[in-house]
Amino acid sequence: MDFFSFDSTWQESTLYVVLSATLYFSLLVATSLRVIIKRKPIGISLAWLFLIYALPLFGIASYFIFGELHLGKKREKRSEEMAGDFKYWLKNEVQRNRLPGHLSSPAVSSMQRFVESYTGMPMMLGNELHLLSSTEQILIELTEQIKEAKTRCYLMFYICNEGGLVEPLLAALMQAAERGVECKLLLDSVGSHDFFKGSKPQKLRKSGVEVVEALPVGAFRLLFQRQDLRMHRKLVCIDDAVAYTGSMNLVDPAYFKKDQGVGEWIDIMVRCKGPVIQQMQGLFSWDWYLETNQKIPLPTSEADRFPVMGKQHAQLIPSGPGFGRASIHQVLLTAIYEAKYSLVLTTPYFVPDESLLAALQVAALRGVDVKIILPAKNDSFMVKYASRAFFEELLMSGAKIYKFYGGLLHTKSIVVDEKIALVGTVNLDRRSFWLNFEMTMLIDNSEFAGEMLTTQMHYLLASKQLTLNEWNQRHYLKRLLENSVYLFSPLL
Repeated sequence: MDFFSFDSTWQESTLYVVLSATLYFSLLVATSLRVIIKRKPIGISLAWLFLIYALPLFGIASYFIFGELHLGKKREKRSEEMAGDFKYWLKNEVQRNRLPGHLSSPAVSSMQRFVESYTGMPMMLGNELHLLSSTEQILIELTEQIKEAKTRCYLMFYICNEGGLVEPLLAALMQAAERGVECKLLLDSVGSHDFFKGSKPQKLRKSGVEVVEALPVGAFRLLFQRQDLRMHRKLVCIDDAVAYTGSMNLVDPAYFKKDQGVGEWIDIMVRCKGPVIQQMQGLFSWDWYLETNQKIPLPTSEADRFPVMGKQHAQLIPSGPGFGRASIHQVLLTAIYEAKYSLVLTTPYFVPDESLLAALQVAALRGVDVKIILPAKNDSFMVKYASRAFFEELLMSGAKIYKFYGGLLHTKSIVVDEKIALVGTVNLDRRSFWLNFEMTMLIDNSEFAGEMLTTQMHYLLASKQLTLNEWNQRHYLKRLLENSVYLFSPLL
């Protein structure tokens, strides 16, 4: 090679390096500016910037895939269209048996007003609510209710897993569809990935069950919607007679994730009868239209359709795209700050943001008996160690932390002063608060709160309290791992 050809090759290589470096740094700066301009909570913005600069190409790709809320143009358009109809429906149809503000208890009135103002969902009087704490009982009861259904069976879950008591439930759903009952099954694409790979969805569809995969994922879809935005609600509506919500997926714990070494999943559901069912059906209609572009008529309020069945007040609180992302988070903060003497929380995934952590600490410091019950073993490595980074601060403030050894405690519940209960699908982490489609029920009734508290106390019997002295004796490497994972806690 002569000098001139060597010089030409060197110049081309240099030009390539310069252009590549310019493109790389331009992309890095542009992504950083986008993070700053979006003005997310400071912890989340700093975590993204840390990831982008620590692992540039991976961080940049991760941000554009997971960092912003992209519902997809079609869903965003449907959400906007549905929002108007839904607001009109809440204002004009969801009026009968609406609880007047002056009749709500002082302990719940501020939460009730906030939810009505923020989401339009009113507190409904005259409900009969019953807690179901046996997963076997839940599956058997759902199967029997489906067998007796006359007009409709609407089911929405994050996970559907074949096996055990789920099989007769799905068989009952197919039989109901074959006899003319309107049967709809809405399942999250990621949570029910294994289910959709099998043959059962096709069998259900052949029998007349409408099976829909919510928020499908795939490489091509990365360009149009956020892939970790998930449909996390759990909801069952049978005719106009009964509905269910809670923490349980459509799985038999004896057949679900047996190889993970965390034990059987422990869950609850709430059986609902009365006027609150109207809201639950309306929420299913919203989610079904968002995914399918097929409108289910929002339930009207004829006098005999959703009659008074009991004396319990209940308010449905949805969150996620279309309902605002702060609703459940703000209700939880209000509940914690208004607690007078006791607060019991259960959750499988505990990664609080700064405001929730501060609320729990303040509650404990002002003398509230704060009990937090968490599973001793967790199926998420990141959440397991991120959550532990908060333990020392909580224990120092006087909060009590219990490690549950009876399986993976999946129940999401809060009982305040033995009077108010919050139960539903929401974990105490940022993903549930700010991203996923979630739902929780605010129940203003000391009898139901007592049922939930009794269940929580049974969890305590299978738990061991964690002391500050014991926690401070853990190995240095565990501390290092916890604090390292903690840096990414805003993204979990």
